[in-house]
Amino acid sequence: MSGGPGDAEDEKGGLRTALAGLTTRGRSFLAAGIAAVICAYVLGQSDLLRVGLLLAALPLVCATVLYRTRYRVAGSRRLSPGRVPAGSEARVHLRMDNVSRLPTGLLMLQDRVPYVLGPRPRFVLDRVEAGGRREVSYRVRSDLRGRYPLGPLQLRLTDPFGMCELTRSFSTYDTLTVIPRVEPLPPVRLTGEAKGYGEGRQRSLALAGEDDIIPRGYRYGDDLRRVHWRLTARYGELMVRREEQPQRSRCTVLLDTRGIAYRGAGPDSAFEWAVSGTASSLVHMLERGFSVRLLTDDGSSVPGEGSDGFAGANQQSADAAGLMMDTLAVIDHSDGTGLSRAYDVLRSGNEGLLIAFLGDLDEEQATVLAKMRQRSGGAVAFLLDSEAWVREPTDVPGPLDRSEDRLRMLREAGWTAVTVPRGADLAGLWRLADRQRTDAASTGSTASTGGGGLR
Repeated sequence: MSGGPGDAEDEKGGLRTALAGLTTRGRSFLAAGIAAVICAYVLGQSDLLRVGLLLAALPLVCATVLYRTRYRVAGSRRLSPGRVPAGSEARVHLRMDNVSRLPTGLLMLQDRVPYVLGPRPRFVLDRVEAGGRREVSYRVRSDLRGRYPLGPLQLRLTDPFGMCELTRSFSTYDTLTVIPRVEPLPPVRLTGEAKGYGEGRQRSLALAGEDDIIPRGYRYGDDLRRVHWRLTARYGELMVRREEQPQRSRCTVLLDTRGIAYRGAGPDSAFEWAVSGTASSLVHMLERGFSVRLLTDDGSSVPGEGSDGFAGANQQSADAAGLMMDTLAVIDHSDGTGLSRAYDVLRSGNEGLLIAFLGDLDEEQATVLAKMRQRSGGAVAFLLDSEAWVREPTDVPGPLDRSEDRLRMLREAGWTAVTVPRGADLAGLWRLADRQRTDAASTGSTASTGGGGLR
């Protein structure tokens, strides 16, 4: 991302603007000159009068000349990269071009950045020759997600004597997107993949012979070469061969954003862990070729995604990941109190794998999640106890009956559910969920027969 070139805007206000730009030195010279003129008038000293006039005239002349100086300077900004994970650095490259036929004087360059990205960068540029250019760069870093504006650039012009400084601004700015941290996840097998690509797919067509195909009625535009004449004679209407259309494995990642479900704030809070876990899961599933959908508790999803979500394992996979990361970069707490809207969005039937990152749950929301399990081929839940995340290490732990009860309800409904302790490693919990599913399957407590896997 780069800011387009733009000419510095002229300051308005005439002499008042020029006088407002006087530095401490310039104001001191002006005050001393006025005082000398008054004293010369009172004492009748002509030599002191000439000195006073010189002292007073010098800052006024410098301010007038500086204000009437018409530098034609073009500036541009380039971010490298324009999208960075939280806690990582981005470099901002600034370029100044003198497009006039006259050299510039001393220039002070300043870029406006939000406080969260660090101190405001300032650079002093020496005389820039006609047609010349100068390039400088600085680094920005943020531990908080978000979209942060950079700019506009400001030039501070000063005269050789340091009597006056004027600020002129450019009109362009850029935006730095700080996305959640993405943690690489191990390739484990979690039941719940829909029929389609991958090891878990099942053929809808039998392999015994041509008579085992699945036909359908003829539709306008179908190729006549696909007409199955034997079945046409049997049913009395035109029947065509329905070719196998393998369905891509689907995965829905549910993020609970309810404000009442989380406590605390900041980069180490439970909600930020849930957002980072959601981002990691989305990227992981896209890389494995799943059609991925991001869903929140209020039923909203990423703008532009299809009915089955974004498809992975193709050239649009990186663009899809970028769109979802941009959405997660600015996601915030919702005002909702339940998960019923997310439940309504899920279609009846095979939803594929459902991965949920959840905050505090009451009995009603645990019941809604139990119903969600019936609309998915498999379900994995990461349950965060926000009270444990805000508790200091020296504090006495509170009762765990409520969270354990919600965890038991989810597991009885068929969820693979794990609790998330403070500062937990997502990759380790990912493996734990796989072991929990394997143990449950070996004892017959989990009904998963499709053989699909999360790779």
